[in-house]
Amino acid sequence: MLVATPLSHAAAAVFVPTLMRGGALYAMSGFSPGEFFGMVEKHRITTTFLVPVMIYVLLDSPEAESADLSSLETIIYGASAISPTRLAEGIRRWGPIFSQCYGQTEAPMVLSHLKKADHDLEKPERLASCGRPTPWMRLALLDDGCSEVPAGEAGEICVRGPLVMTGYRGLPEQTAEAFAGGWMHTGDVGRFDDDGFLHIVDRKKDMIISGGFNVFPREVEDVIATHPAVAQVAVIGVPDDTWGEAVKAVVVPRPGKSIDADELVALVKKAKGSIQAPKSVDVVEAIPTSALGKPDKKALRAQYWSDRGRGVN
Repeated sequence: MLVATPLSHAAAAVFVPTLMRGGALYAMSGFSPGEFFGMVEKHRITTTFLVPVMIYVLLDSPEAESADLSSLETIIYGASAISPTRLAEGIRRWGPIFSQCYGQTEAPMVLSHLKKADHDLEKPERLASCGRPTPWMRLALLDDGCSEVPAGEAGEICVRGPLVMTGYRGLPEQTAEAFAGGWMHTGDVGRFDDDGFLHIVDRKKDMIISGGFNVFPREVEDVIATHPAVAQVAVIGVPDDTWGEAVKAVVVPRPGKSIDADELVALVKKAKGSIQAPKSVDVVEAIPTSALGKPDKKALRAQYWSDRGRGVN
């Protein structure tokens, strides 16, 4: 097992299971493509856990062309949403070795999972899902009144079961809010497809309200990520005197590629309509990430909202 994320992160959760199976764990001193590929080859690593941005960096590295990953049987990924386009790229390059888990600190690790066999390139829409709910958890999509939403509609992902925390220590009001209606509220918005696979639409707090319409950044990001020049993308709402919030795409280009903003806007407009299309596109070298490698949209939004008294317009 190669531990490529901080020891306090999900990768270290398999410490005991790995030892119980007679395995060994190798911890990276810091993440870089060279060290990652080198350790996999040297130690014949069979399993690792990566956050999506790490997968993107590996795919874009020149070393990916010659790296020997023949020993690698499983790449577990999670902690943030992955681009279906980049996931498909990884499957084509390294084979059917990807396995996804969805959870959060308050209900750790596996609220749902997308098995290796479910990573089917012939069903590309499934690559945008986080799999089916774990059998020992009760997972429901609820509206603001804590009632289940109709089939096919989006609602907040709420859970009950043995993985759920008892509460936030010393924070009774926040605990009561998190458990409204007897469910633990994840803050994520999702919908089920016809086959029972859960698709996370976005974080509830990240939803953009533009001209009175709800825009879920994740859906826009998935469209933009299909462009061959795009390595990473984050979509946020920024202040706009006409629309309240305007959709902005912040894009990192692939090495050697240039970004045509008009092409990206037209791509989203064709796939999702004018309301979802970005009103502006910024090209950057990197998108801010947290210490755990997740895209830090709070930090990204702060760059555009710093002169406002509040985070809504």
